[in-house]
Amino acid sequence: MTEQPDDLFRSRRMLIDGNLVKSSGRQWIMSVNPATEMPIGKVPLGNAVDVDAATEAAIRAQKQWKTTAISTRAALINKIADAIEARSEEIAQLETRDTGNTLGPMRRDVSVAVERMRLAAGLGYELKGETIPASPGGLHFTRRVPYGVIGRIIPFNHPIGFAASRLAPALMAGNSIIIKPSEQSPLSACILAEICAELAPPGLINIVTGDAATGRAIARHPKIKRLAFIGSVATGMGIQRDAAEVAVKHVTLELGGKNPMIICPDANLDAAAAAAVRGMNFGWQGQSCGSTSRLMLHDDIYDTVLEKVLARIADIRIGDPLDETTTMGPMNSVQQYEKTKQYIDLAKDEGARLLTGGTPPEGPAFKKGFWVSPTVFGDVDMSMRIAREEVFGPVLSVLRWNSYDQAVSMANDVDYGLTASIWTRDLQQAMDFSNDIEAGYIWINGTGTHFRNVPYGGLKNSGVSREEGLDELLSYTEVQAVNFVAPAP
Repeated sequence: MTEQPDDLFRSRRMLIDGNLVKSSGRQWIMSVNPATEMPIGKVPLGNAVDVDAATEAAIRAQKQWKTTAISTRAALINKIADAIEARSEEIAQLETRDTGNTLGPMRRDVSVAVERMRLAAGLGYELKGETIPASPGGLHFTRRVPYGVIGRIIPFNHPIGFAASRLAPALMAGNSIIIKPSEQSPLSACILAEICAELAPPGLINIVTGDAATGRAIARHPKIKRLAFIGSVATGMGIQRDAAEVAVKHVTLELGGKNPMIICPDANLDAAAAAAVRGMNFGWQGQSCGSTSRLMLHDDIYDTVLEKVLARIADIRIGDPLDETTTMGPMNSVQQYEKTKQYIDLAKDEGARLLTGGTPPEGPAFKKGFWVSPTVFGDVDMSMRIAREEVFGPVLSVLRWNSYDQAVSMANDVDYGLTASIWTRDLQQAMDFSNDIEAGYIWINGTGTHFRNVPYGGLKNSGVSREEGLDELLSYTEVQAVNFVAPAP
């Protein structure tokens, strides 16, 4: 895990009104490789002045863009997707250094982003209105109109995956957009800025790098009426508060989860054990909101499945995320590292049984960087914080259940409701669980996979609204009603 900072280090630019620029304050954010703690680049620290400039540019661009044909919008999205695909290996390599995520998942992130952009382009003709027989002789119809300027705030775990795929539906609906990447992994957004500067009309796509204050400036800008955020519950609630203080806004949130995987005695136990490990997203160090971090095993199969899970976790290869054979890298930042360590210590104090991990891996390669080994706690119960709060790290909690009602109660006894995974061969039991569990995205005998055009999002504190398909496209429009009243005879 050696690298020469002079070879990798670059001062990058953000995109405002078609120009690649520094921040107006001439300040910078340093990005470091979480595997080595070495600097790998810096990006502008955008401020409220930059956000205002981006907003004004986006307003000007959107006035023209909203009049363009659906085919014109789709053509631009596809050109951007093609350009991302052409630079896919460069982006994946950079994101691996910037996030700590392993190279394979980062390659998949790029390809999935391109696929979702093309899906959004193809869905454009579904921006339909309705005719309504509301009065005799009258004509009543609705049409979908864009909001104007969209503010989109991106998390650190899937930088290009979210930035690229999420700009597509907003643009297809006739809006312009301002994207703010996470300050913890901002570098790939600057490559996206270079691509959009070349291909998109000035001001249509603006990418403003910065910190939490930059994001707050976007949330509080009175001319940005539509906001979308992926990230933590606390930050999502803050965005709602900031938005409500300045204007009436449409805010959608895809937030965290403490997601259950419930394995019944009749399940395919080998497949379920493999899914339990896959569902934890160790390629992202567990730093994924959909990770099934609560493994709920029926008492009859508890020991059998747990043994299979631990055997598979022992095969995880932690190390240099750029190594093709590595299957788990470091935590994204020192903040995520410290938070995860605190939860591990807390779980021990509360009486959970540490079965594996809990410490950094041994060896000289791990003296620098933010490393936490894959960690599993057994004998967890719902009184423990490790069972109720999102760690957002490589920490799996294993719980026992004996009856259907107990399993449902345990699954729902948290403030989150993002995903759930149910493993059973009994169709009726599967349907009962899907009806009774409070989650927005449920897998039956599966986990982890996001299916194209299937709406993704959470219940309870895991968010509002849905993304990843037609629902997301429509959410970037408002419904306008037009009424032609029949004249009196």
